[in-house]
Amino acid sequence: MNLPAPLPPHAPLLQAEGVHLGFGGIKALSGVSLTARAGQITAVIGPNGAGKTSLFNTISGFYRPQQGRIVFAGQDITRAGAARRAALGLARTFQNVALFRGMSVLDNIKLGGHTRLAANPLTALWYLGPARREEMALRSEIEREVIDFLEIDHVRHQPVAALAYGLQKRVELARALAMRPQVLMLDEPVAGMNREETEDMARFILDIQEERGVTVLLIEHDMGLVMDIANHVVVLNFGQVIGVGTPAEVRHDPEVVRAYLGEQGAARQGQGQGQSVAA
Repeated sequence: MNLPAPLPPHAPLLQAEGVHLGFGGIKALSGVSLTARAGQITAVIGPNGAGKTSLFNTISGFYRPQQGRIVFAGQDITRAGAARRAALGLARTFQNVALFRGMSVLDNIKLGGHTRLAANPLTALWYLGPARREEMALRSEIEREVIDFLEIDHVRHQPVAALAYGLQKRVELARALAMRPQVLMLDEPVAGMNREETEDMARFILDIQEERGVTVLLIEHDMGLVMDIANHVVVLNFGQVIGVGTPAEVRHDPEVVRAYLGEQGAARQGQGQGQSVAA
């Protein structure tokens, strides 16, 4: 399986096609299809238990669907493992912070970049020759292109456990960025954050999309953020797609309003249109 070639802007980059996923008698996903276009932000929304994280786990290779397929840059990757998908350019963060709490910020971020190192593992074990040069180049790149970009230089040598929750979420984003992803999958990136932290994260996501051309696929319950930054929205309920479209189209879809937004929630979204959370 070769590395995918760059695609034109807004061409389909990542697709889930008719995905079915079940655990025993429980159907997590029933015929779910999704398209994330190159250089855009696609949001997956829906109530708790709708199948959003199951879909992410299927796309990233933690689960294998019983039916359907996952296509990345024209390649069928349904049977590829999670490590292979990461090497192809799929990176993700998790709903709950998944960092090594006793390690420093810098060391946590470097783990993401290690997926790109080419030195022989035995050489790397002794930290000699090519492995040492690659390690130094990786550290320089991370400090220049990731740590400075996400404004976490002041904490780079601190252990992750000493950081506030919002900064930990930013470190997890930094680790994913260190993989140089084509597609960045964010599972509830602003969950549990205050208003200021949410605005910072929204700004970083937009910068990642606009300045780096990274395609973003995100799960999020903060509808203000979704309506402000997403180009395309997919709505799940009970493992099925019940709505697809632009934020404005989804906000006024009667089935989406009934299942997820509610009449009052849809009204609040309409009133808040144009007030950017990332301002």
